[in-house]
Amino acid sequence: MDLFTAARDFLRTDGRLVERRLFATVFEGADPVGVVDALRGYQNADGGFGHALEPDKRCPDSQGLDVETAFDVLLAAGARDDEVVRRACDWLQSVATPEGAVSLCTPAIENYPRAEHMAEWTYQPDLNPTAGLVGRLYALGVEHPWREQAATWCAKILANGFPGDAHALHESMEYLEHGPGEVDLEPVREHLAKVSFYRARADDPEYGVTPLHFAPAPDSAWRPLFTDDQIAGHLDRLIADQQPDGGWAITWEPPGPAAELEYRGVETLRALRVLKAYDRLPTS
Repeated sequence: MDLFTAARDFLRTDGRLVERRLFATVFEGADPVGVVDALRGYQNADGGFGHALEPDKRCPDSQGLDVETAFDVLLAAGARDDEVVRRACDWLQSVATPEGAVSLCTPAIENYPRAEHMAEWTYQPDLNPTAGLVGRLYALGVEHPWREQAATWCAKILANGFPGDAHALHESMEYLEHGPGEVDLEPVREHLAKVSFYRARADDPEYGVTPLHFAPAPDSAWRPLFTDDQIAGHLDRLIADQQPDGGWAITWEPPGPAAELEYRGVETLRALRVLKAYDRLPTS
């Protein structure tokens, strides 16, 4: 069985509805309205998203991390539903600091099972996720007062330098690529080697953010940061990391078996999309 068929069967067997609908849209030409319909089940009355859309915390309450996940799903599907997005922005505005910054999570997650790394640091308003949310809103083409306010805050913070964590840097690069900021490769290139959790080498077995996260497609603004050999090496590694059941594994400890399967579905779909973008799928 080839890589694509094995991954498809894994998603059909063990993936959540939202990943199955997204797979059908991206790879089988299904109407993206089905993806939006699946996302609606995760949207709360307050407009935010929760219910473990991002699977590492099993909290039903709205969280910034789940809103970001919803935006990612919409972008991957090429779906547009301004009402869904604007309601989420209304919620972001309601929980933001006076300057517009938001946090990944709230202390509400403490009342539910969660991965060990989902701790107090996620309660702090920061570039992660504020910059990433702003960048994704620009990519979605949805205007909102919170987007403009938060963009101003991001520009102010980034004027003082880039963050030292690869996750926050990735979020900042989403903002710089899609938002009102400018793409300047050289400062990012110089800073990248200094950040924590950046996995530059394809043979590094540790958890980390790789060049394929920063440049998930050849037309990414950040693709020139990496050599052809780097990208090829990480694509080879991505292919080699497919598991015997057809899915991709995760490299951290989830809160339970259901969360592990759910996140494996997320990562499997991400791997397929990256391989498709770089023309490394045997079939689709």
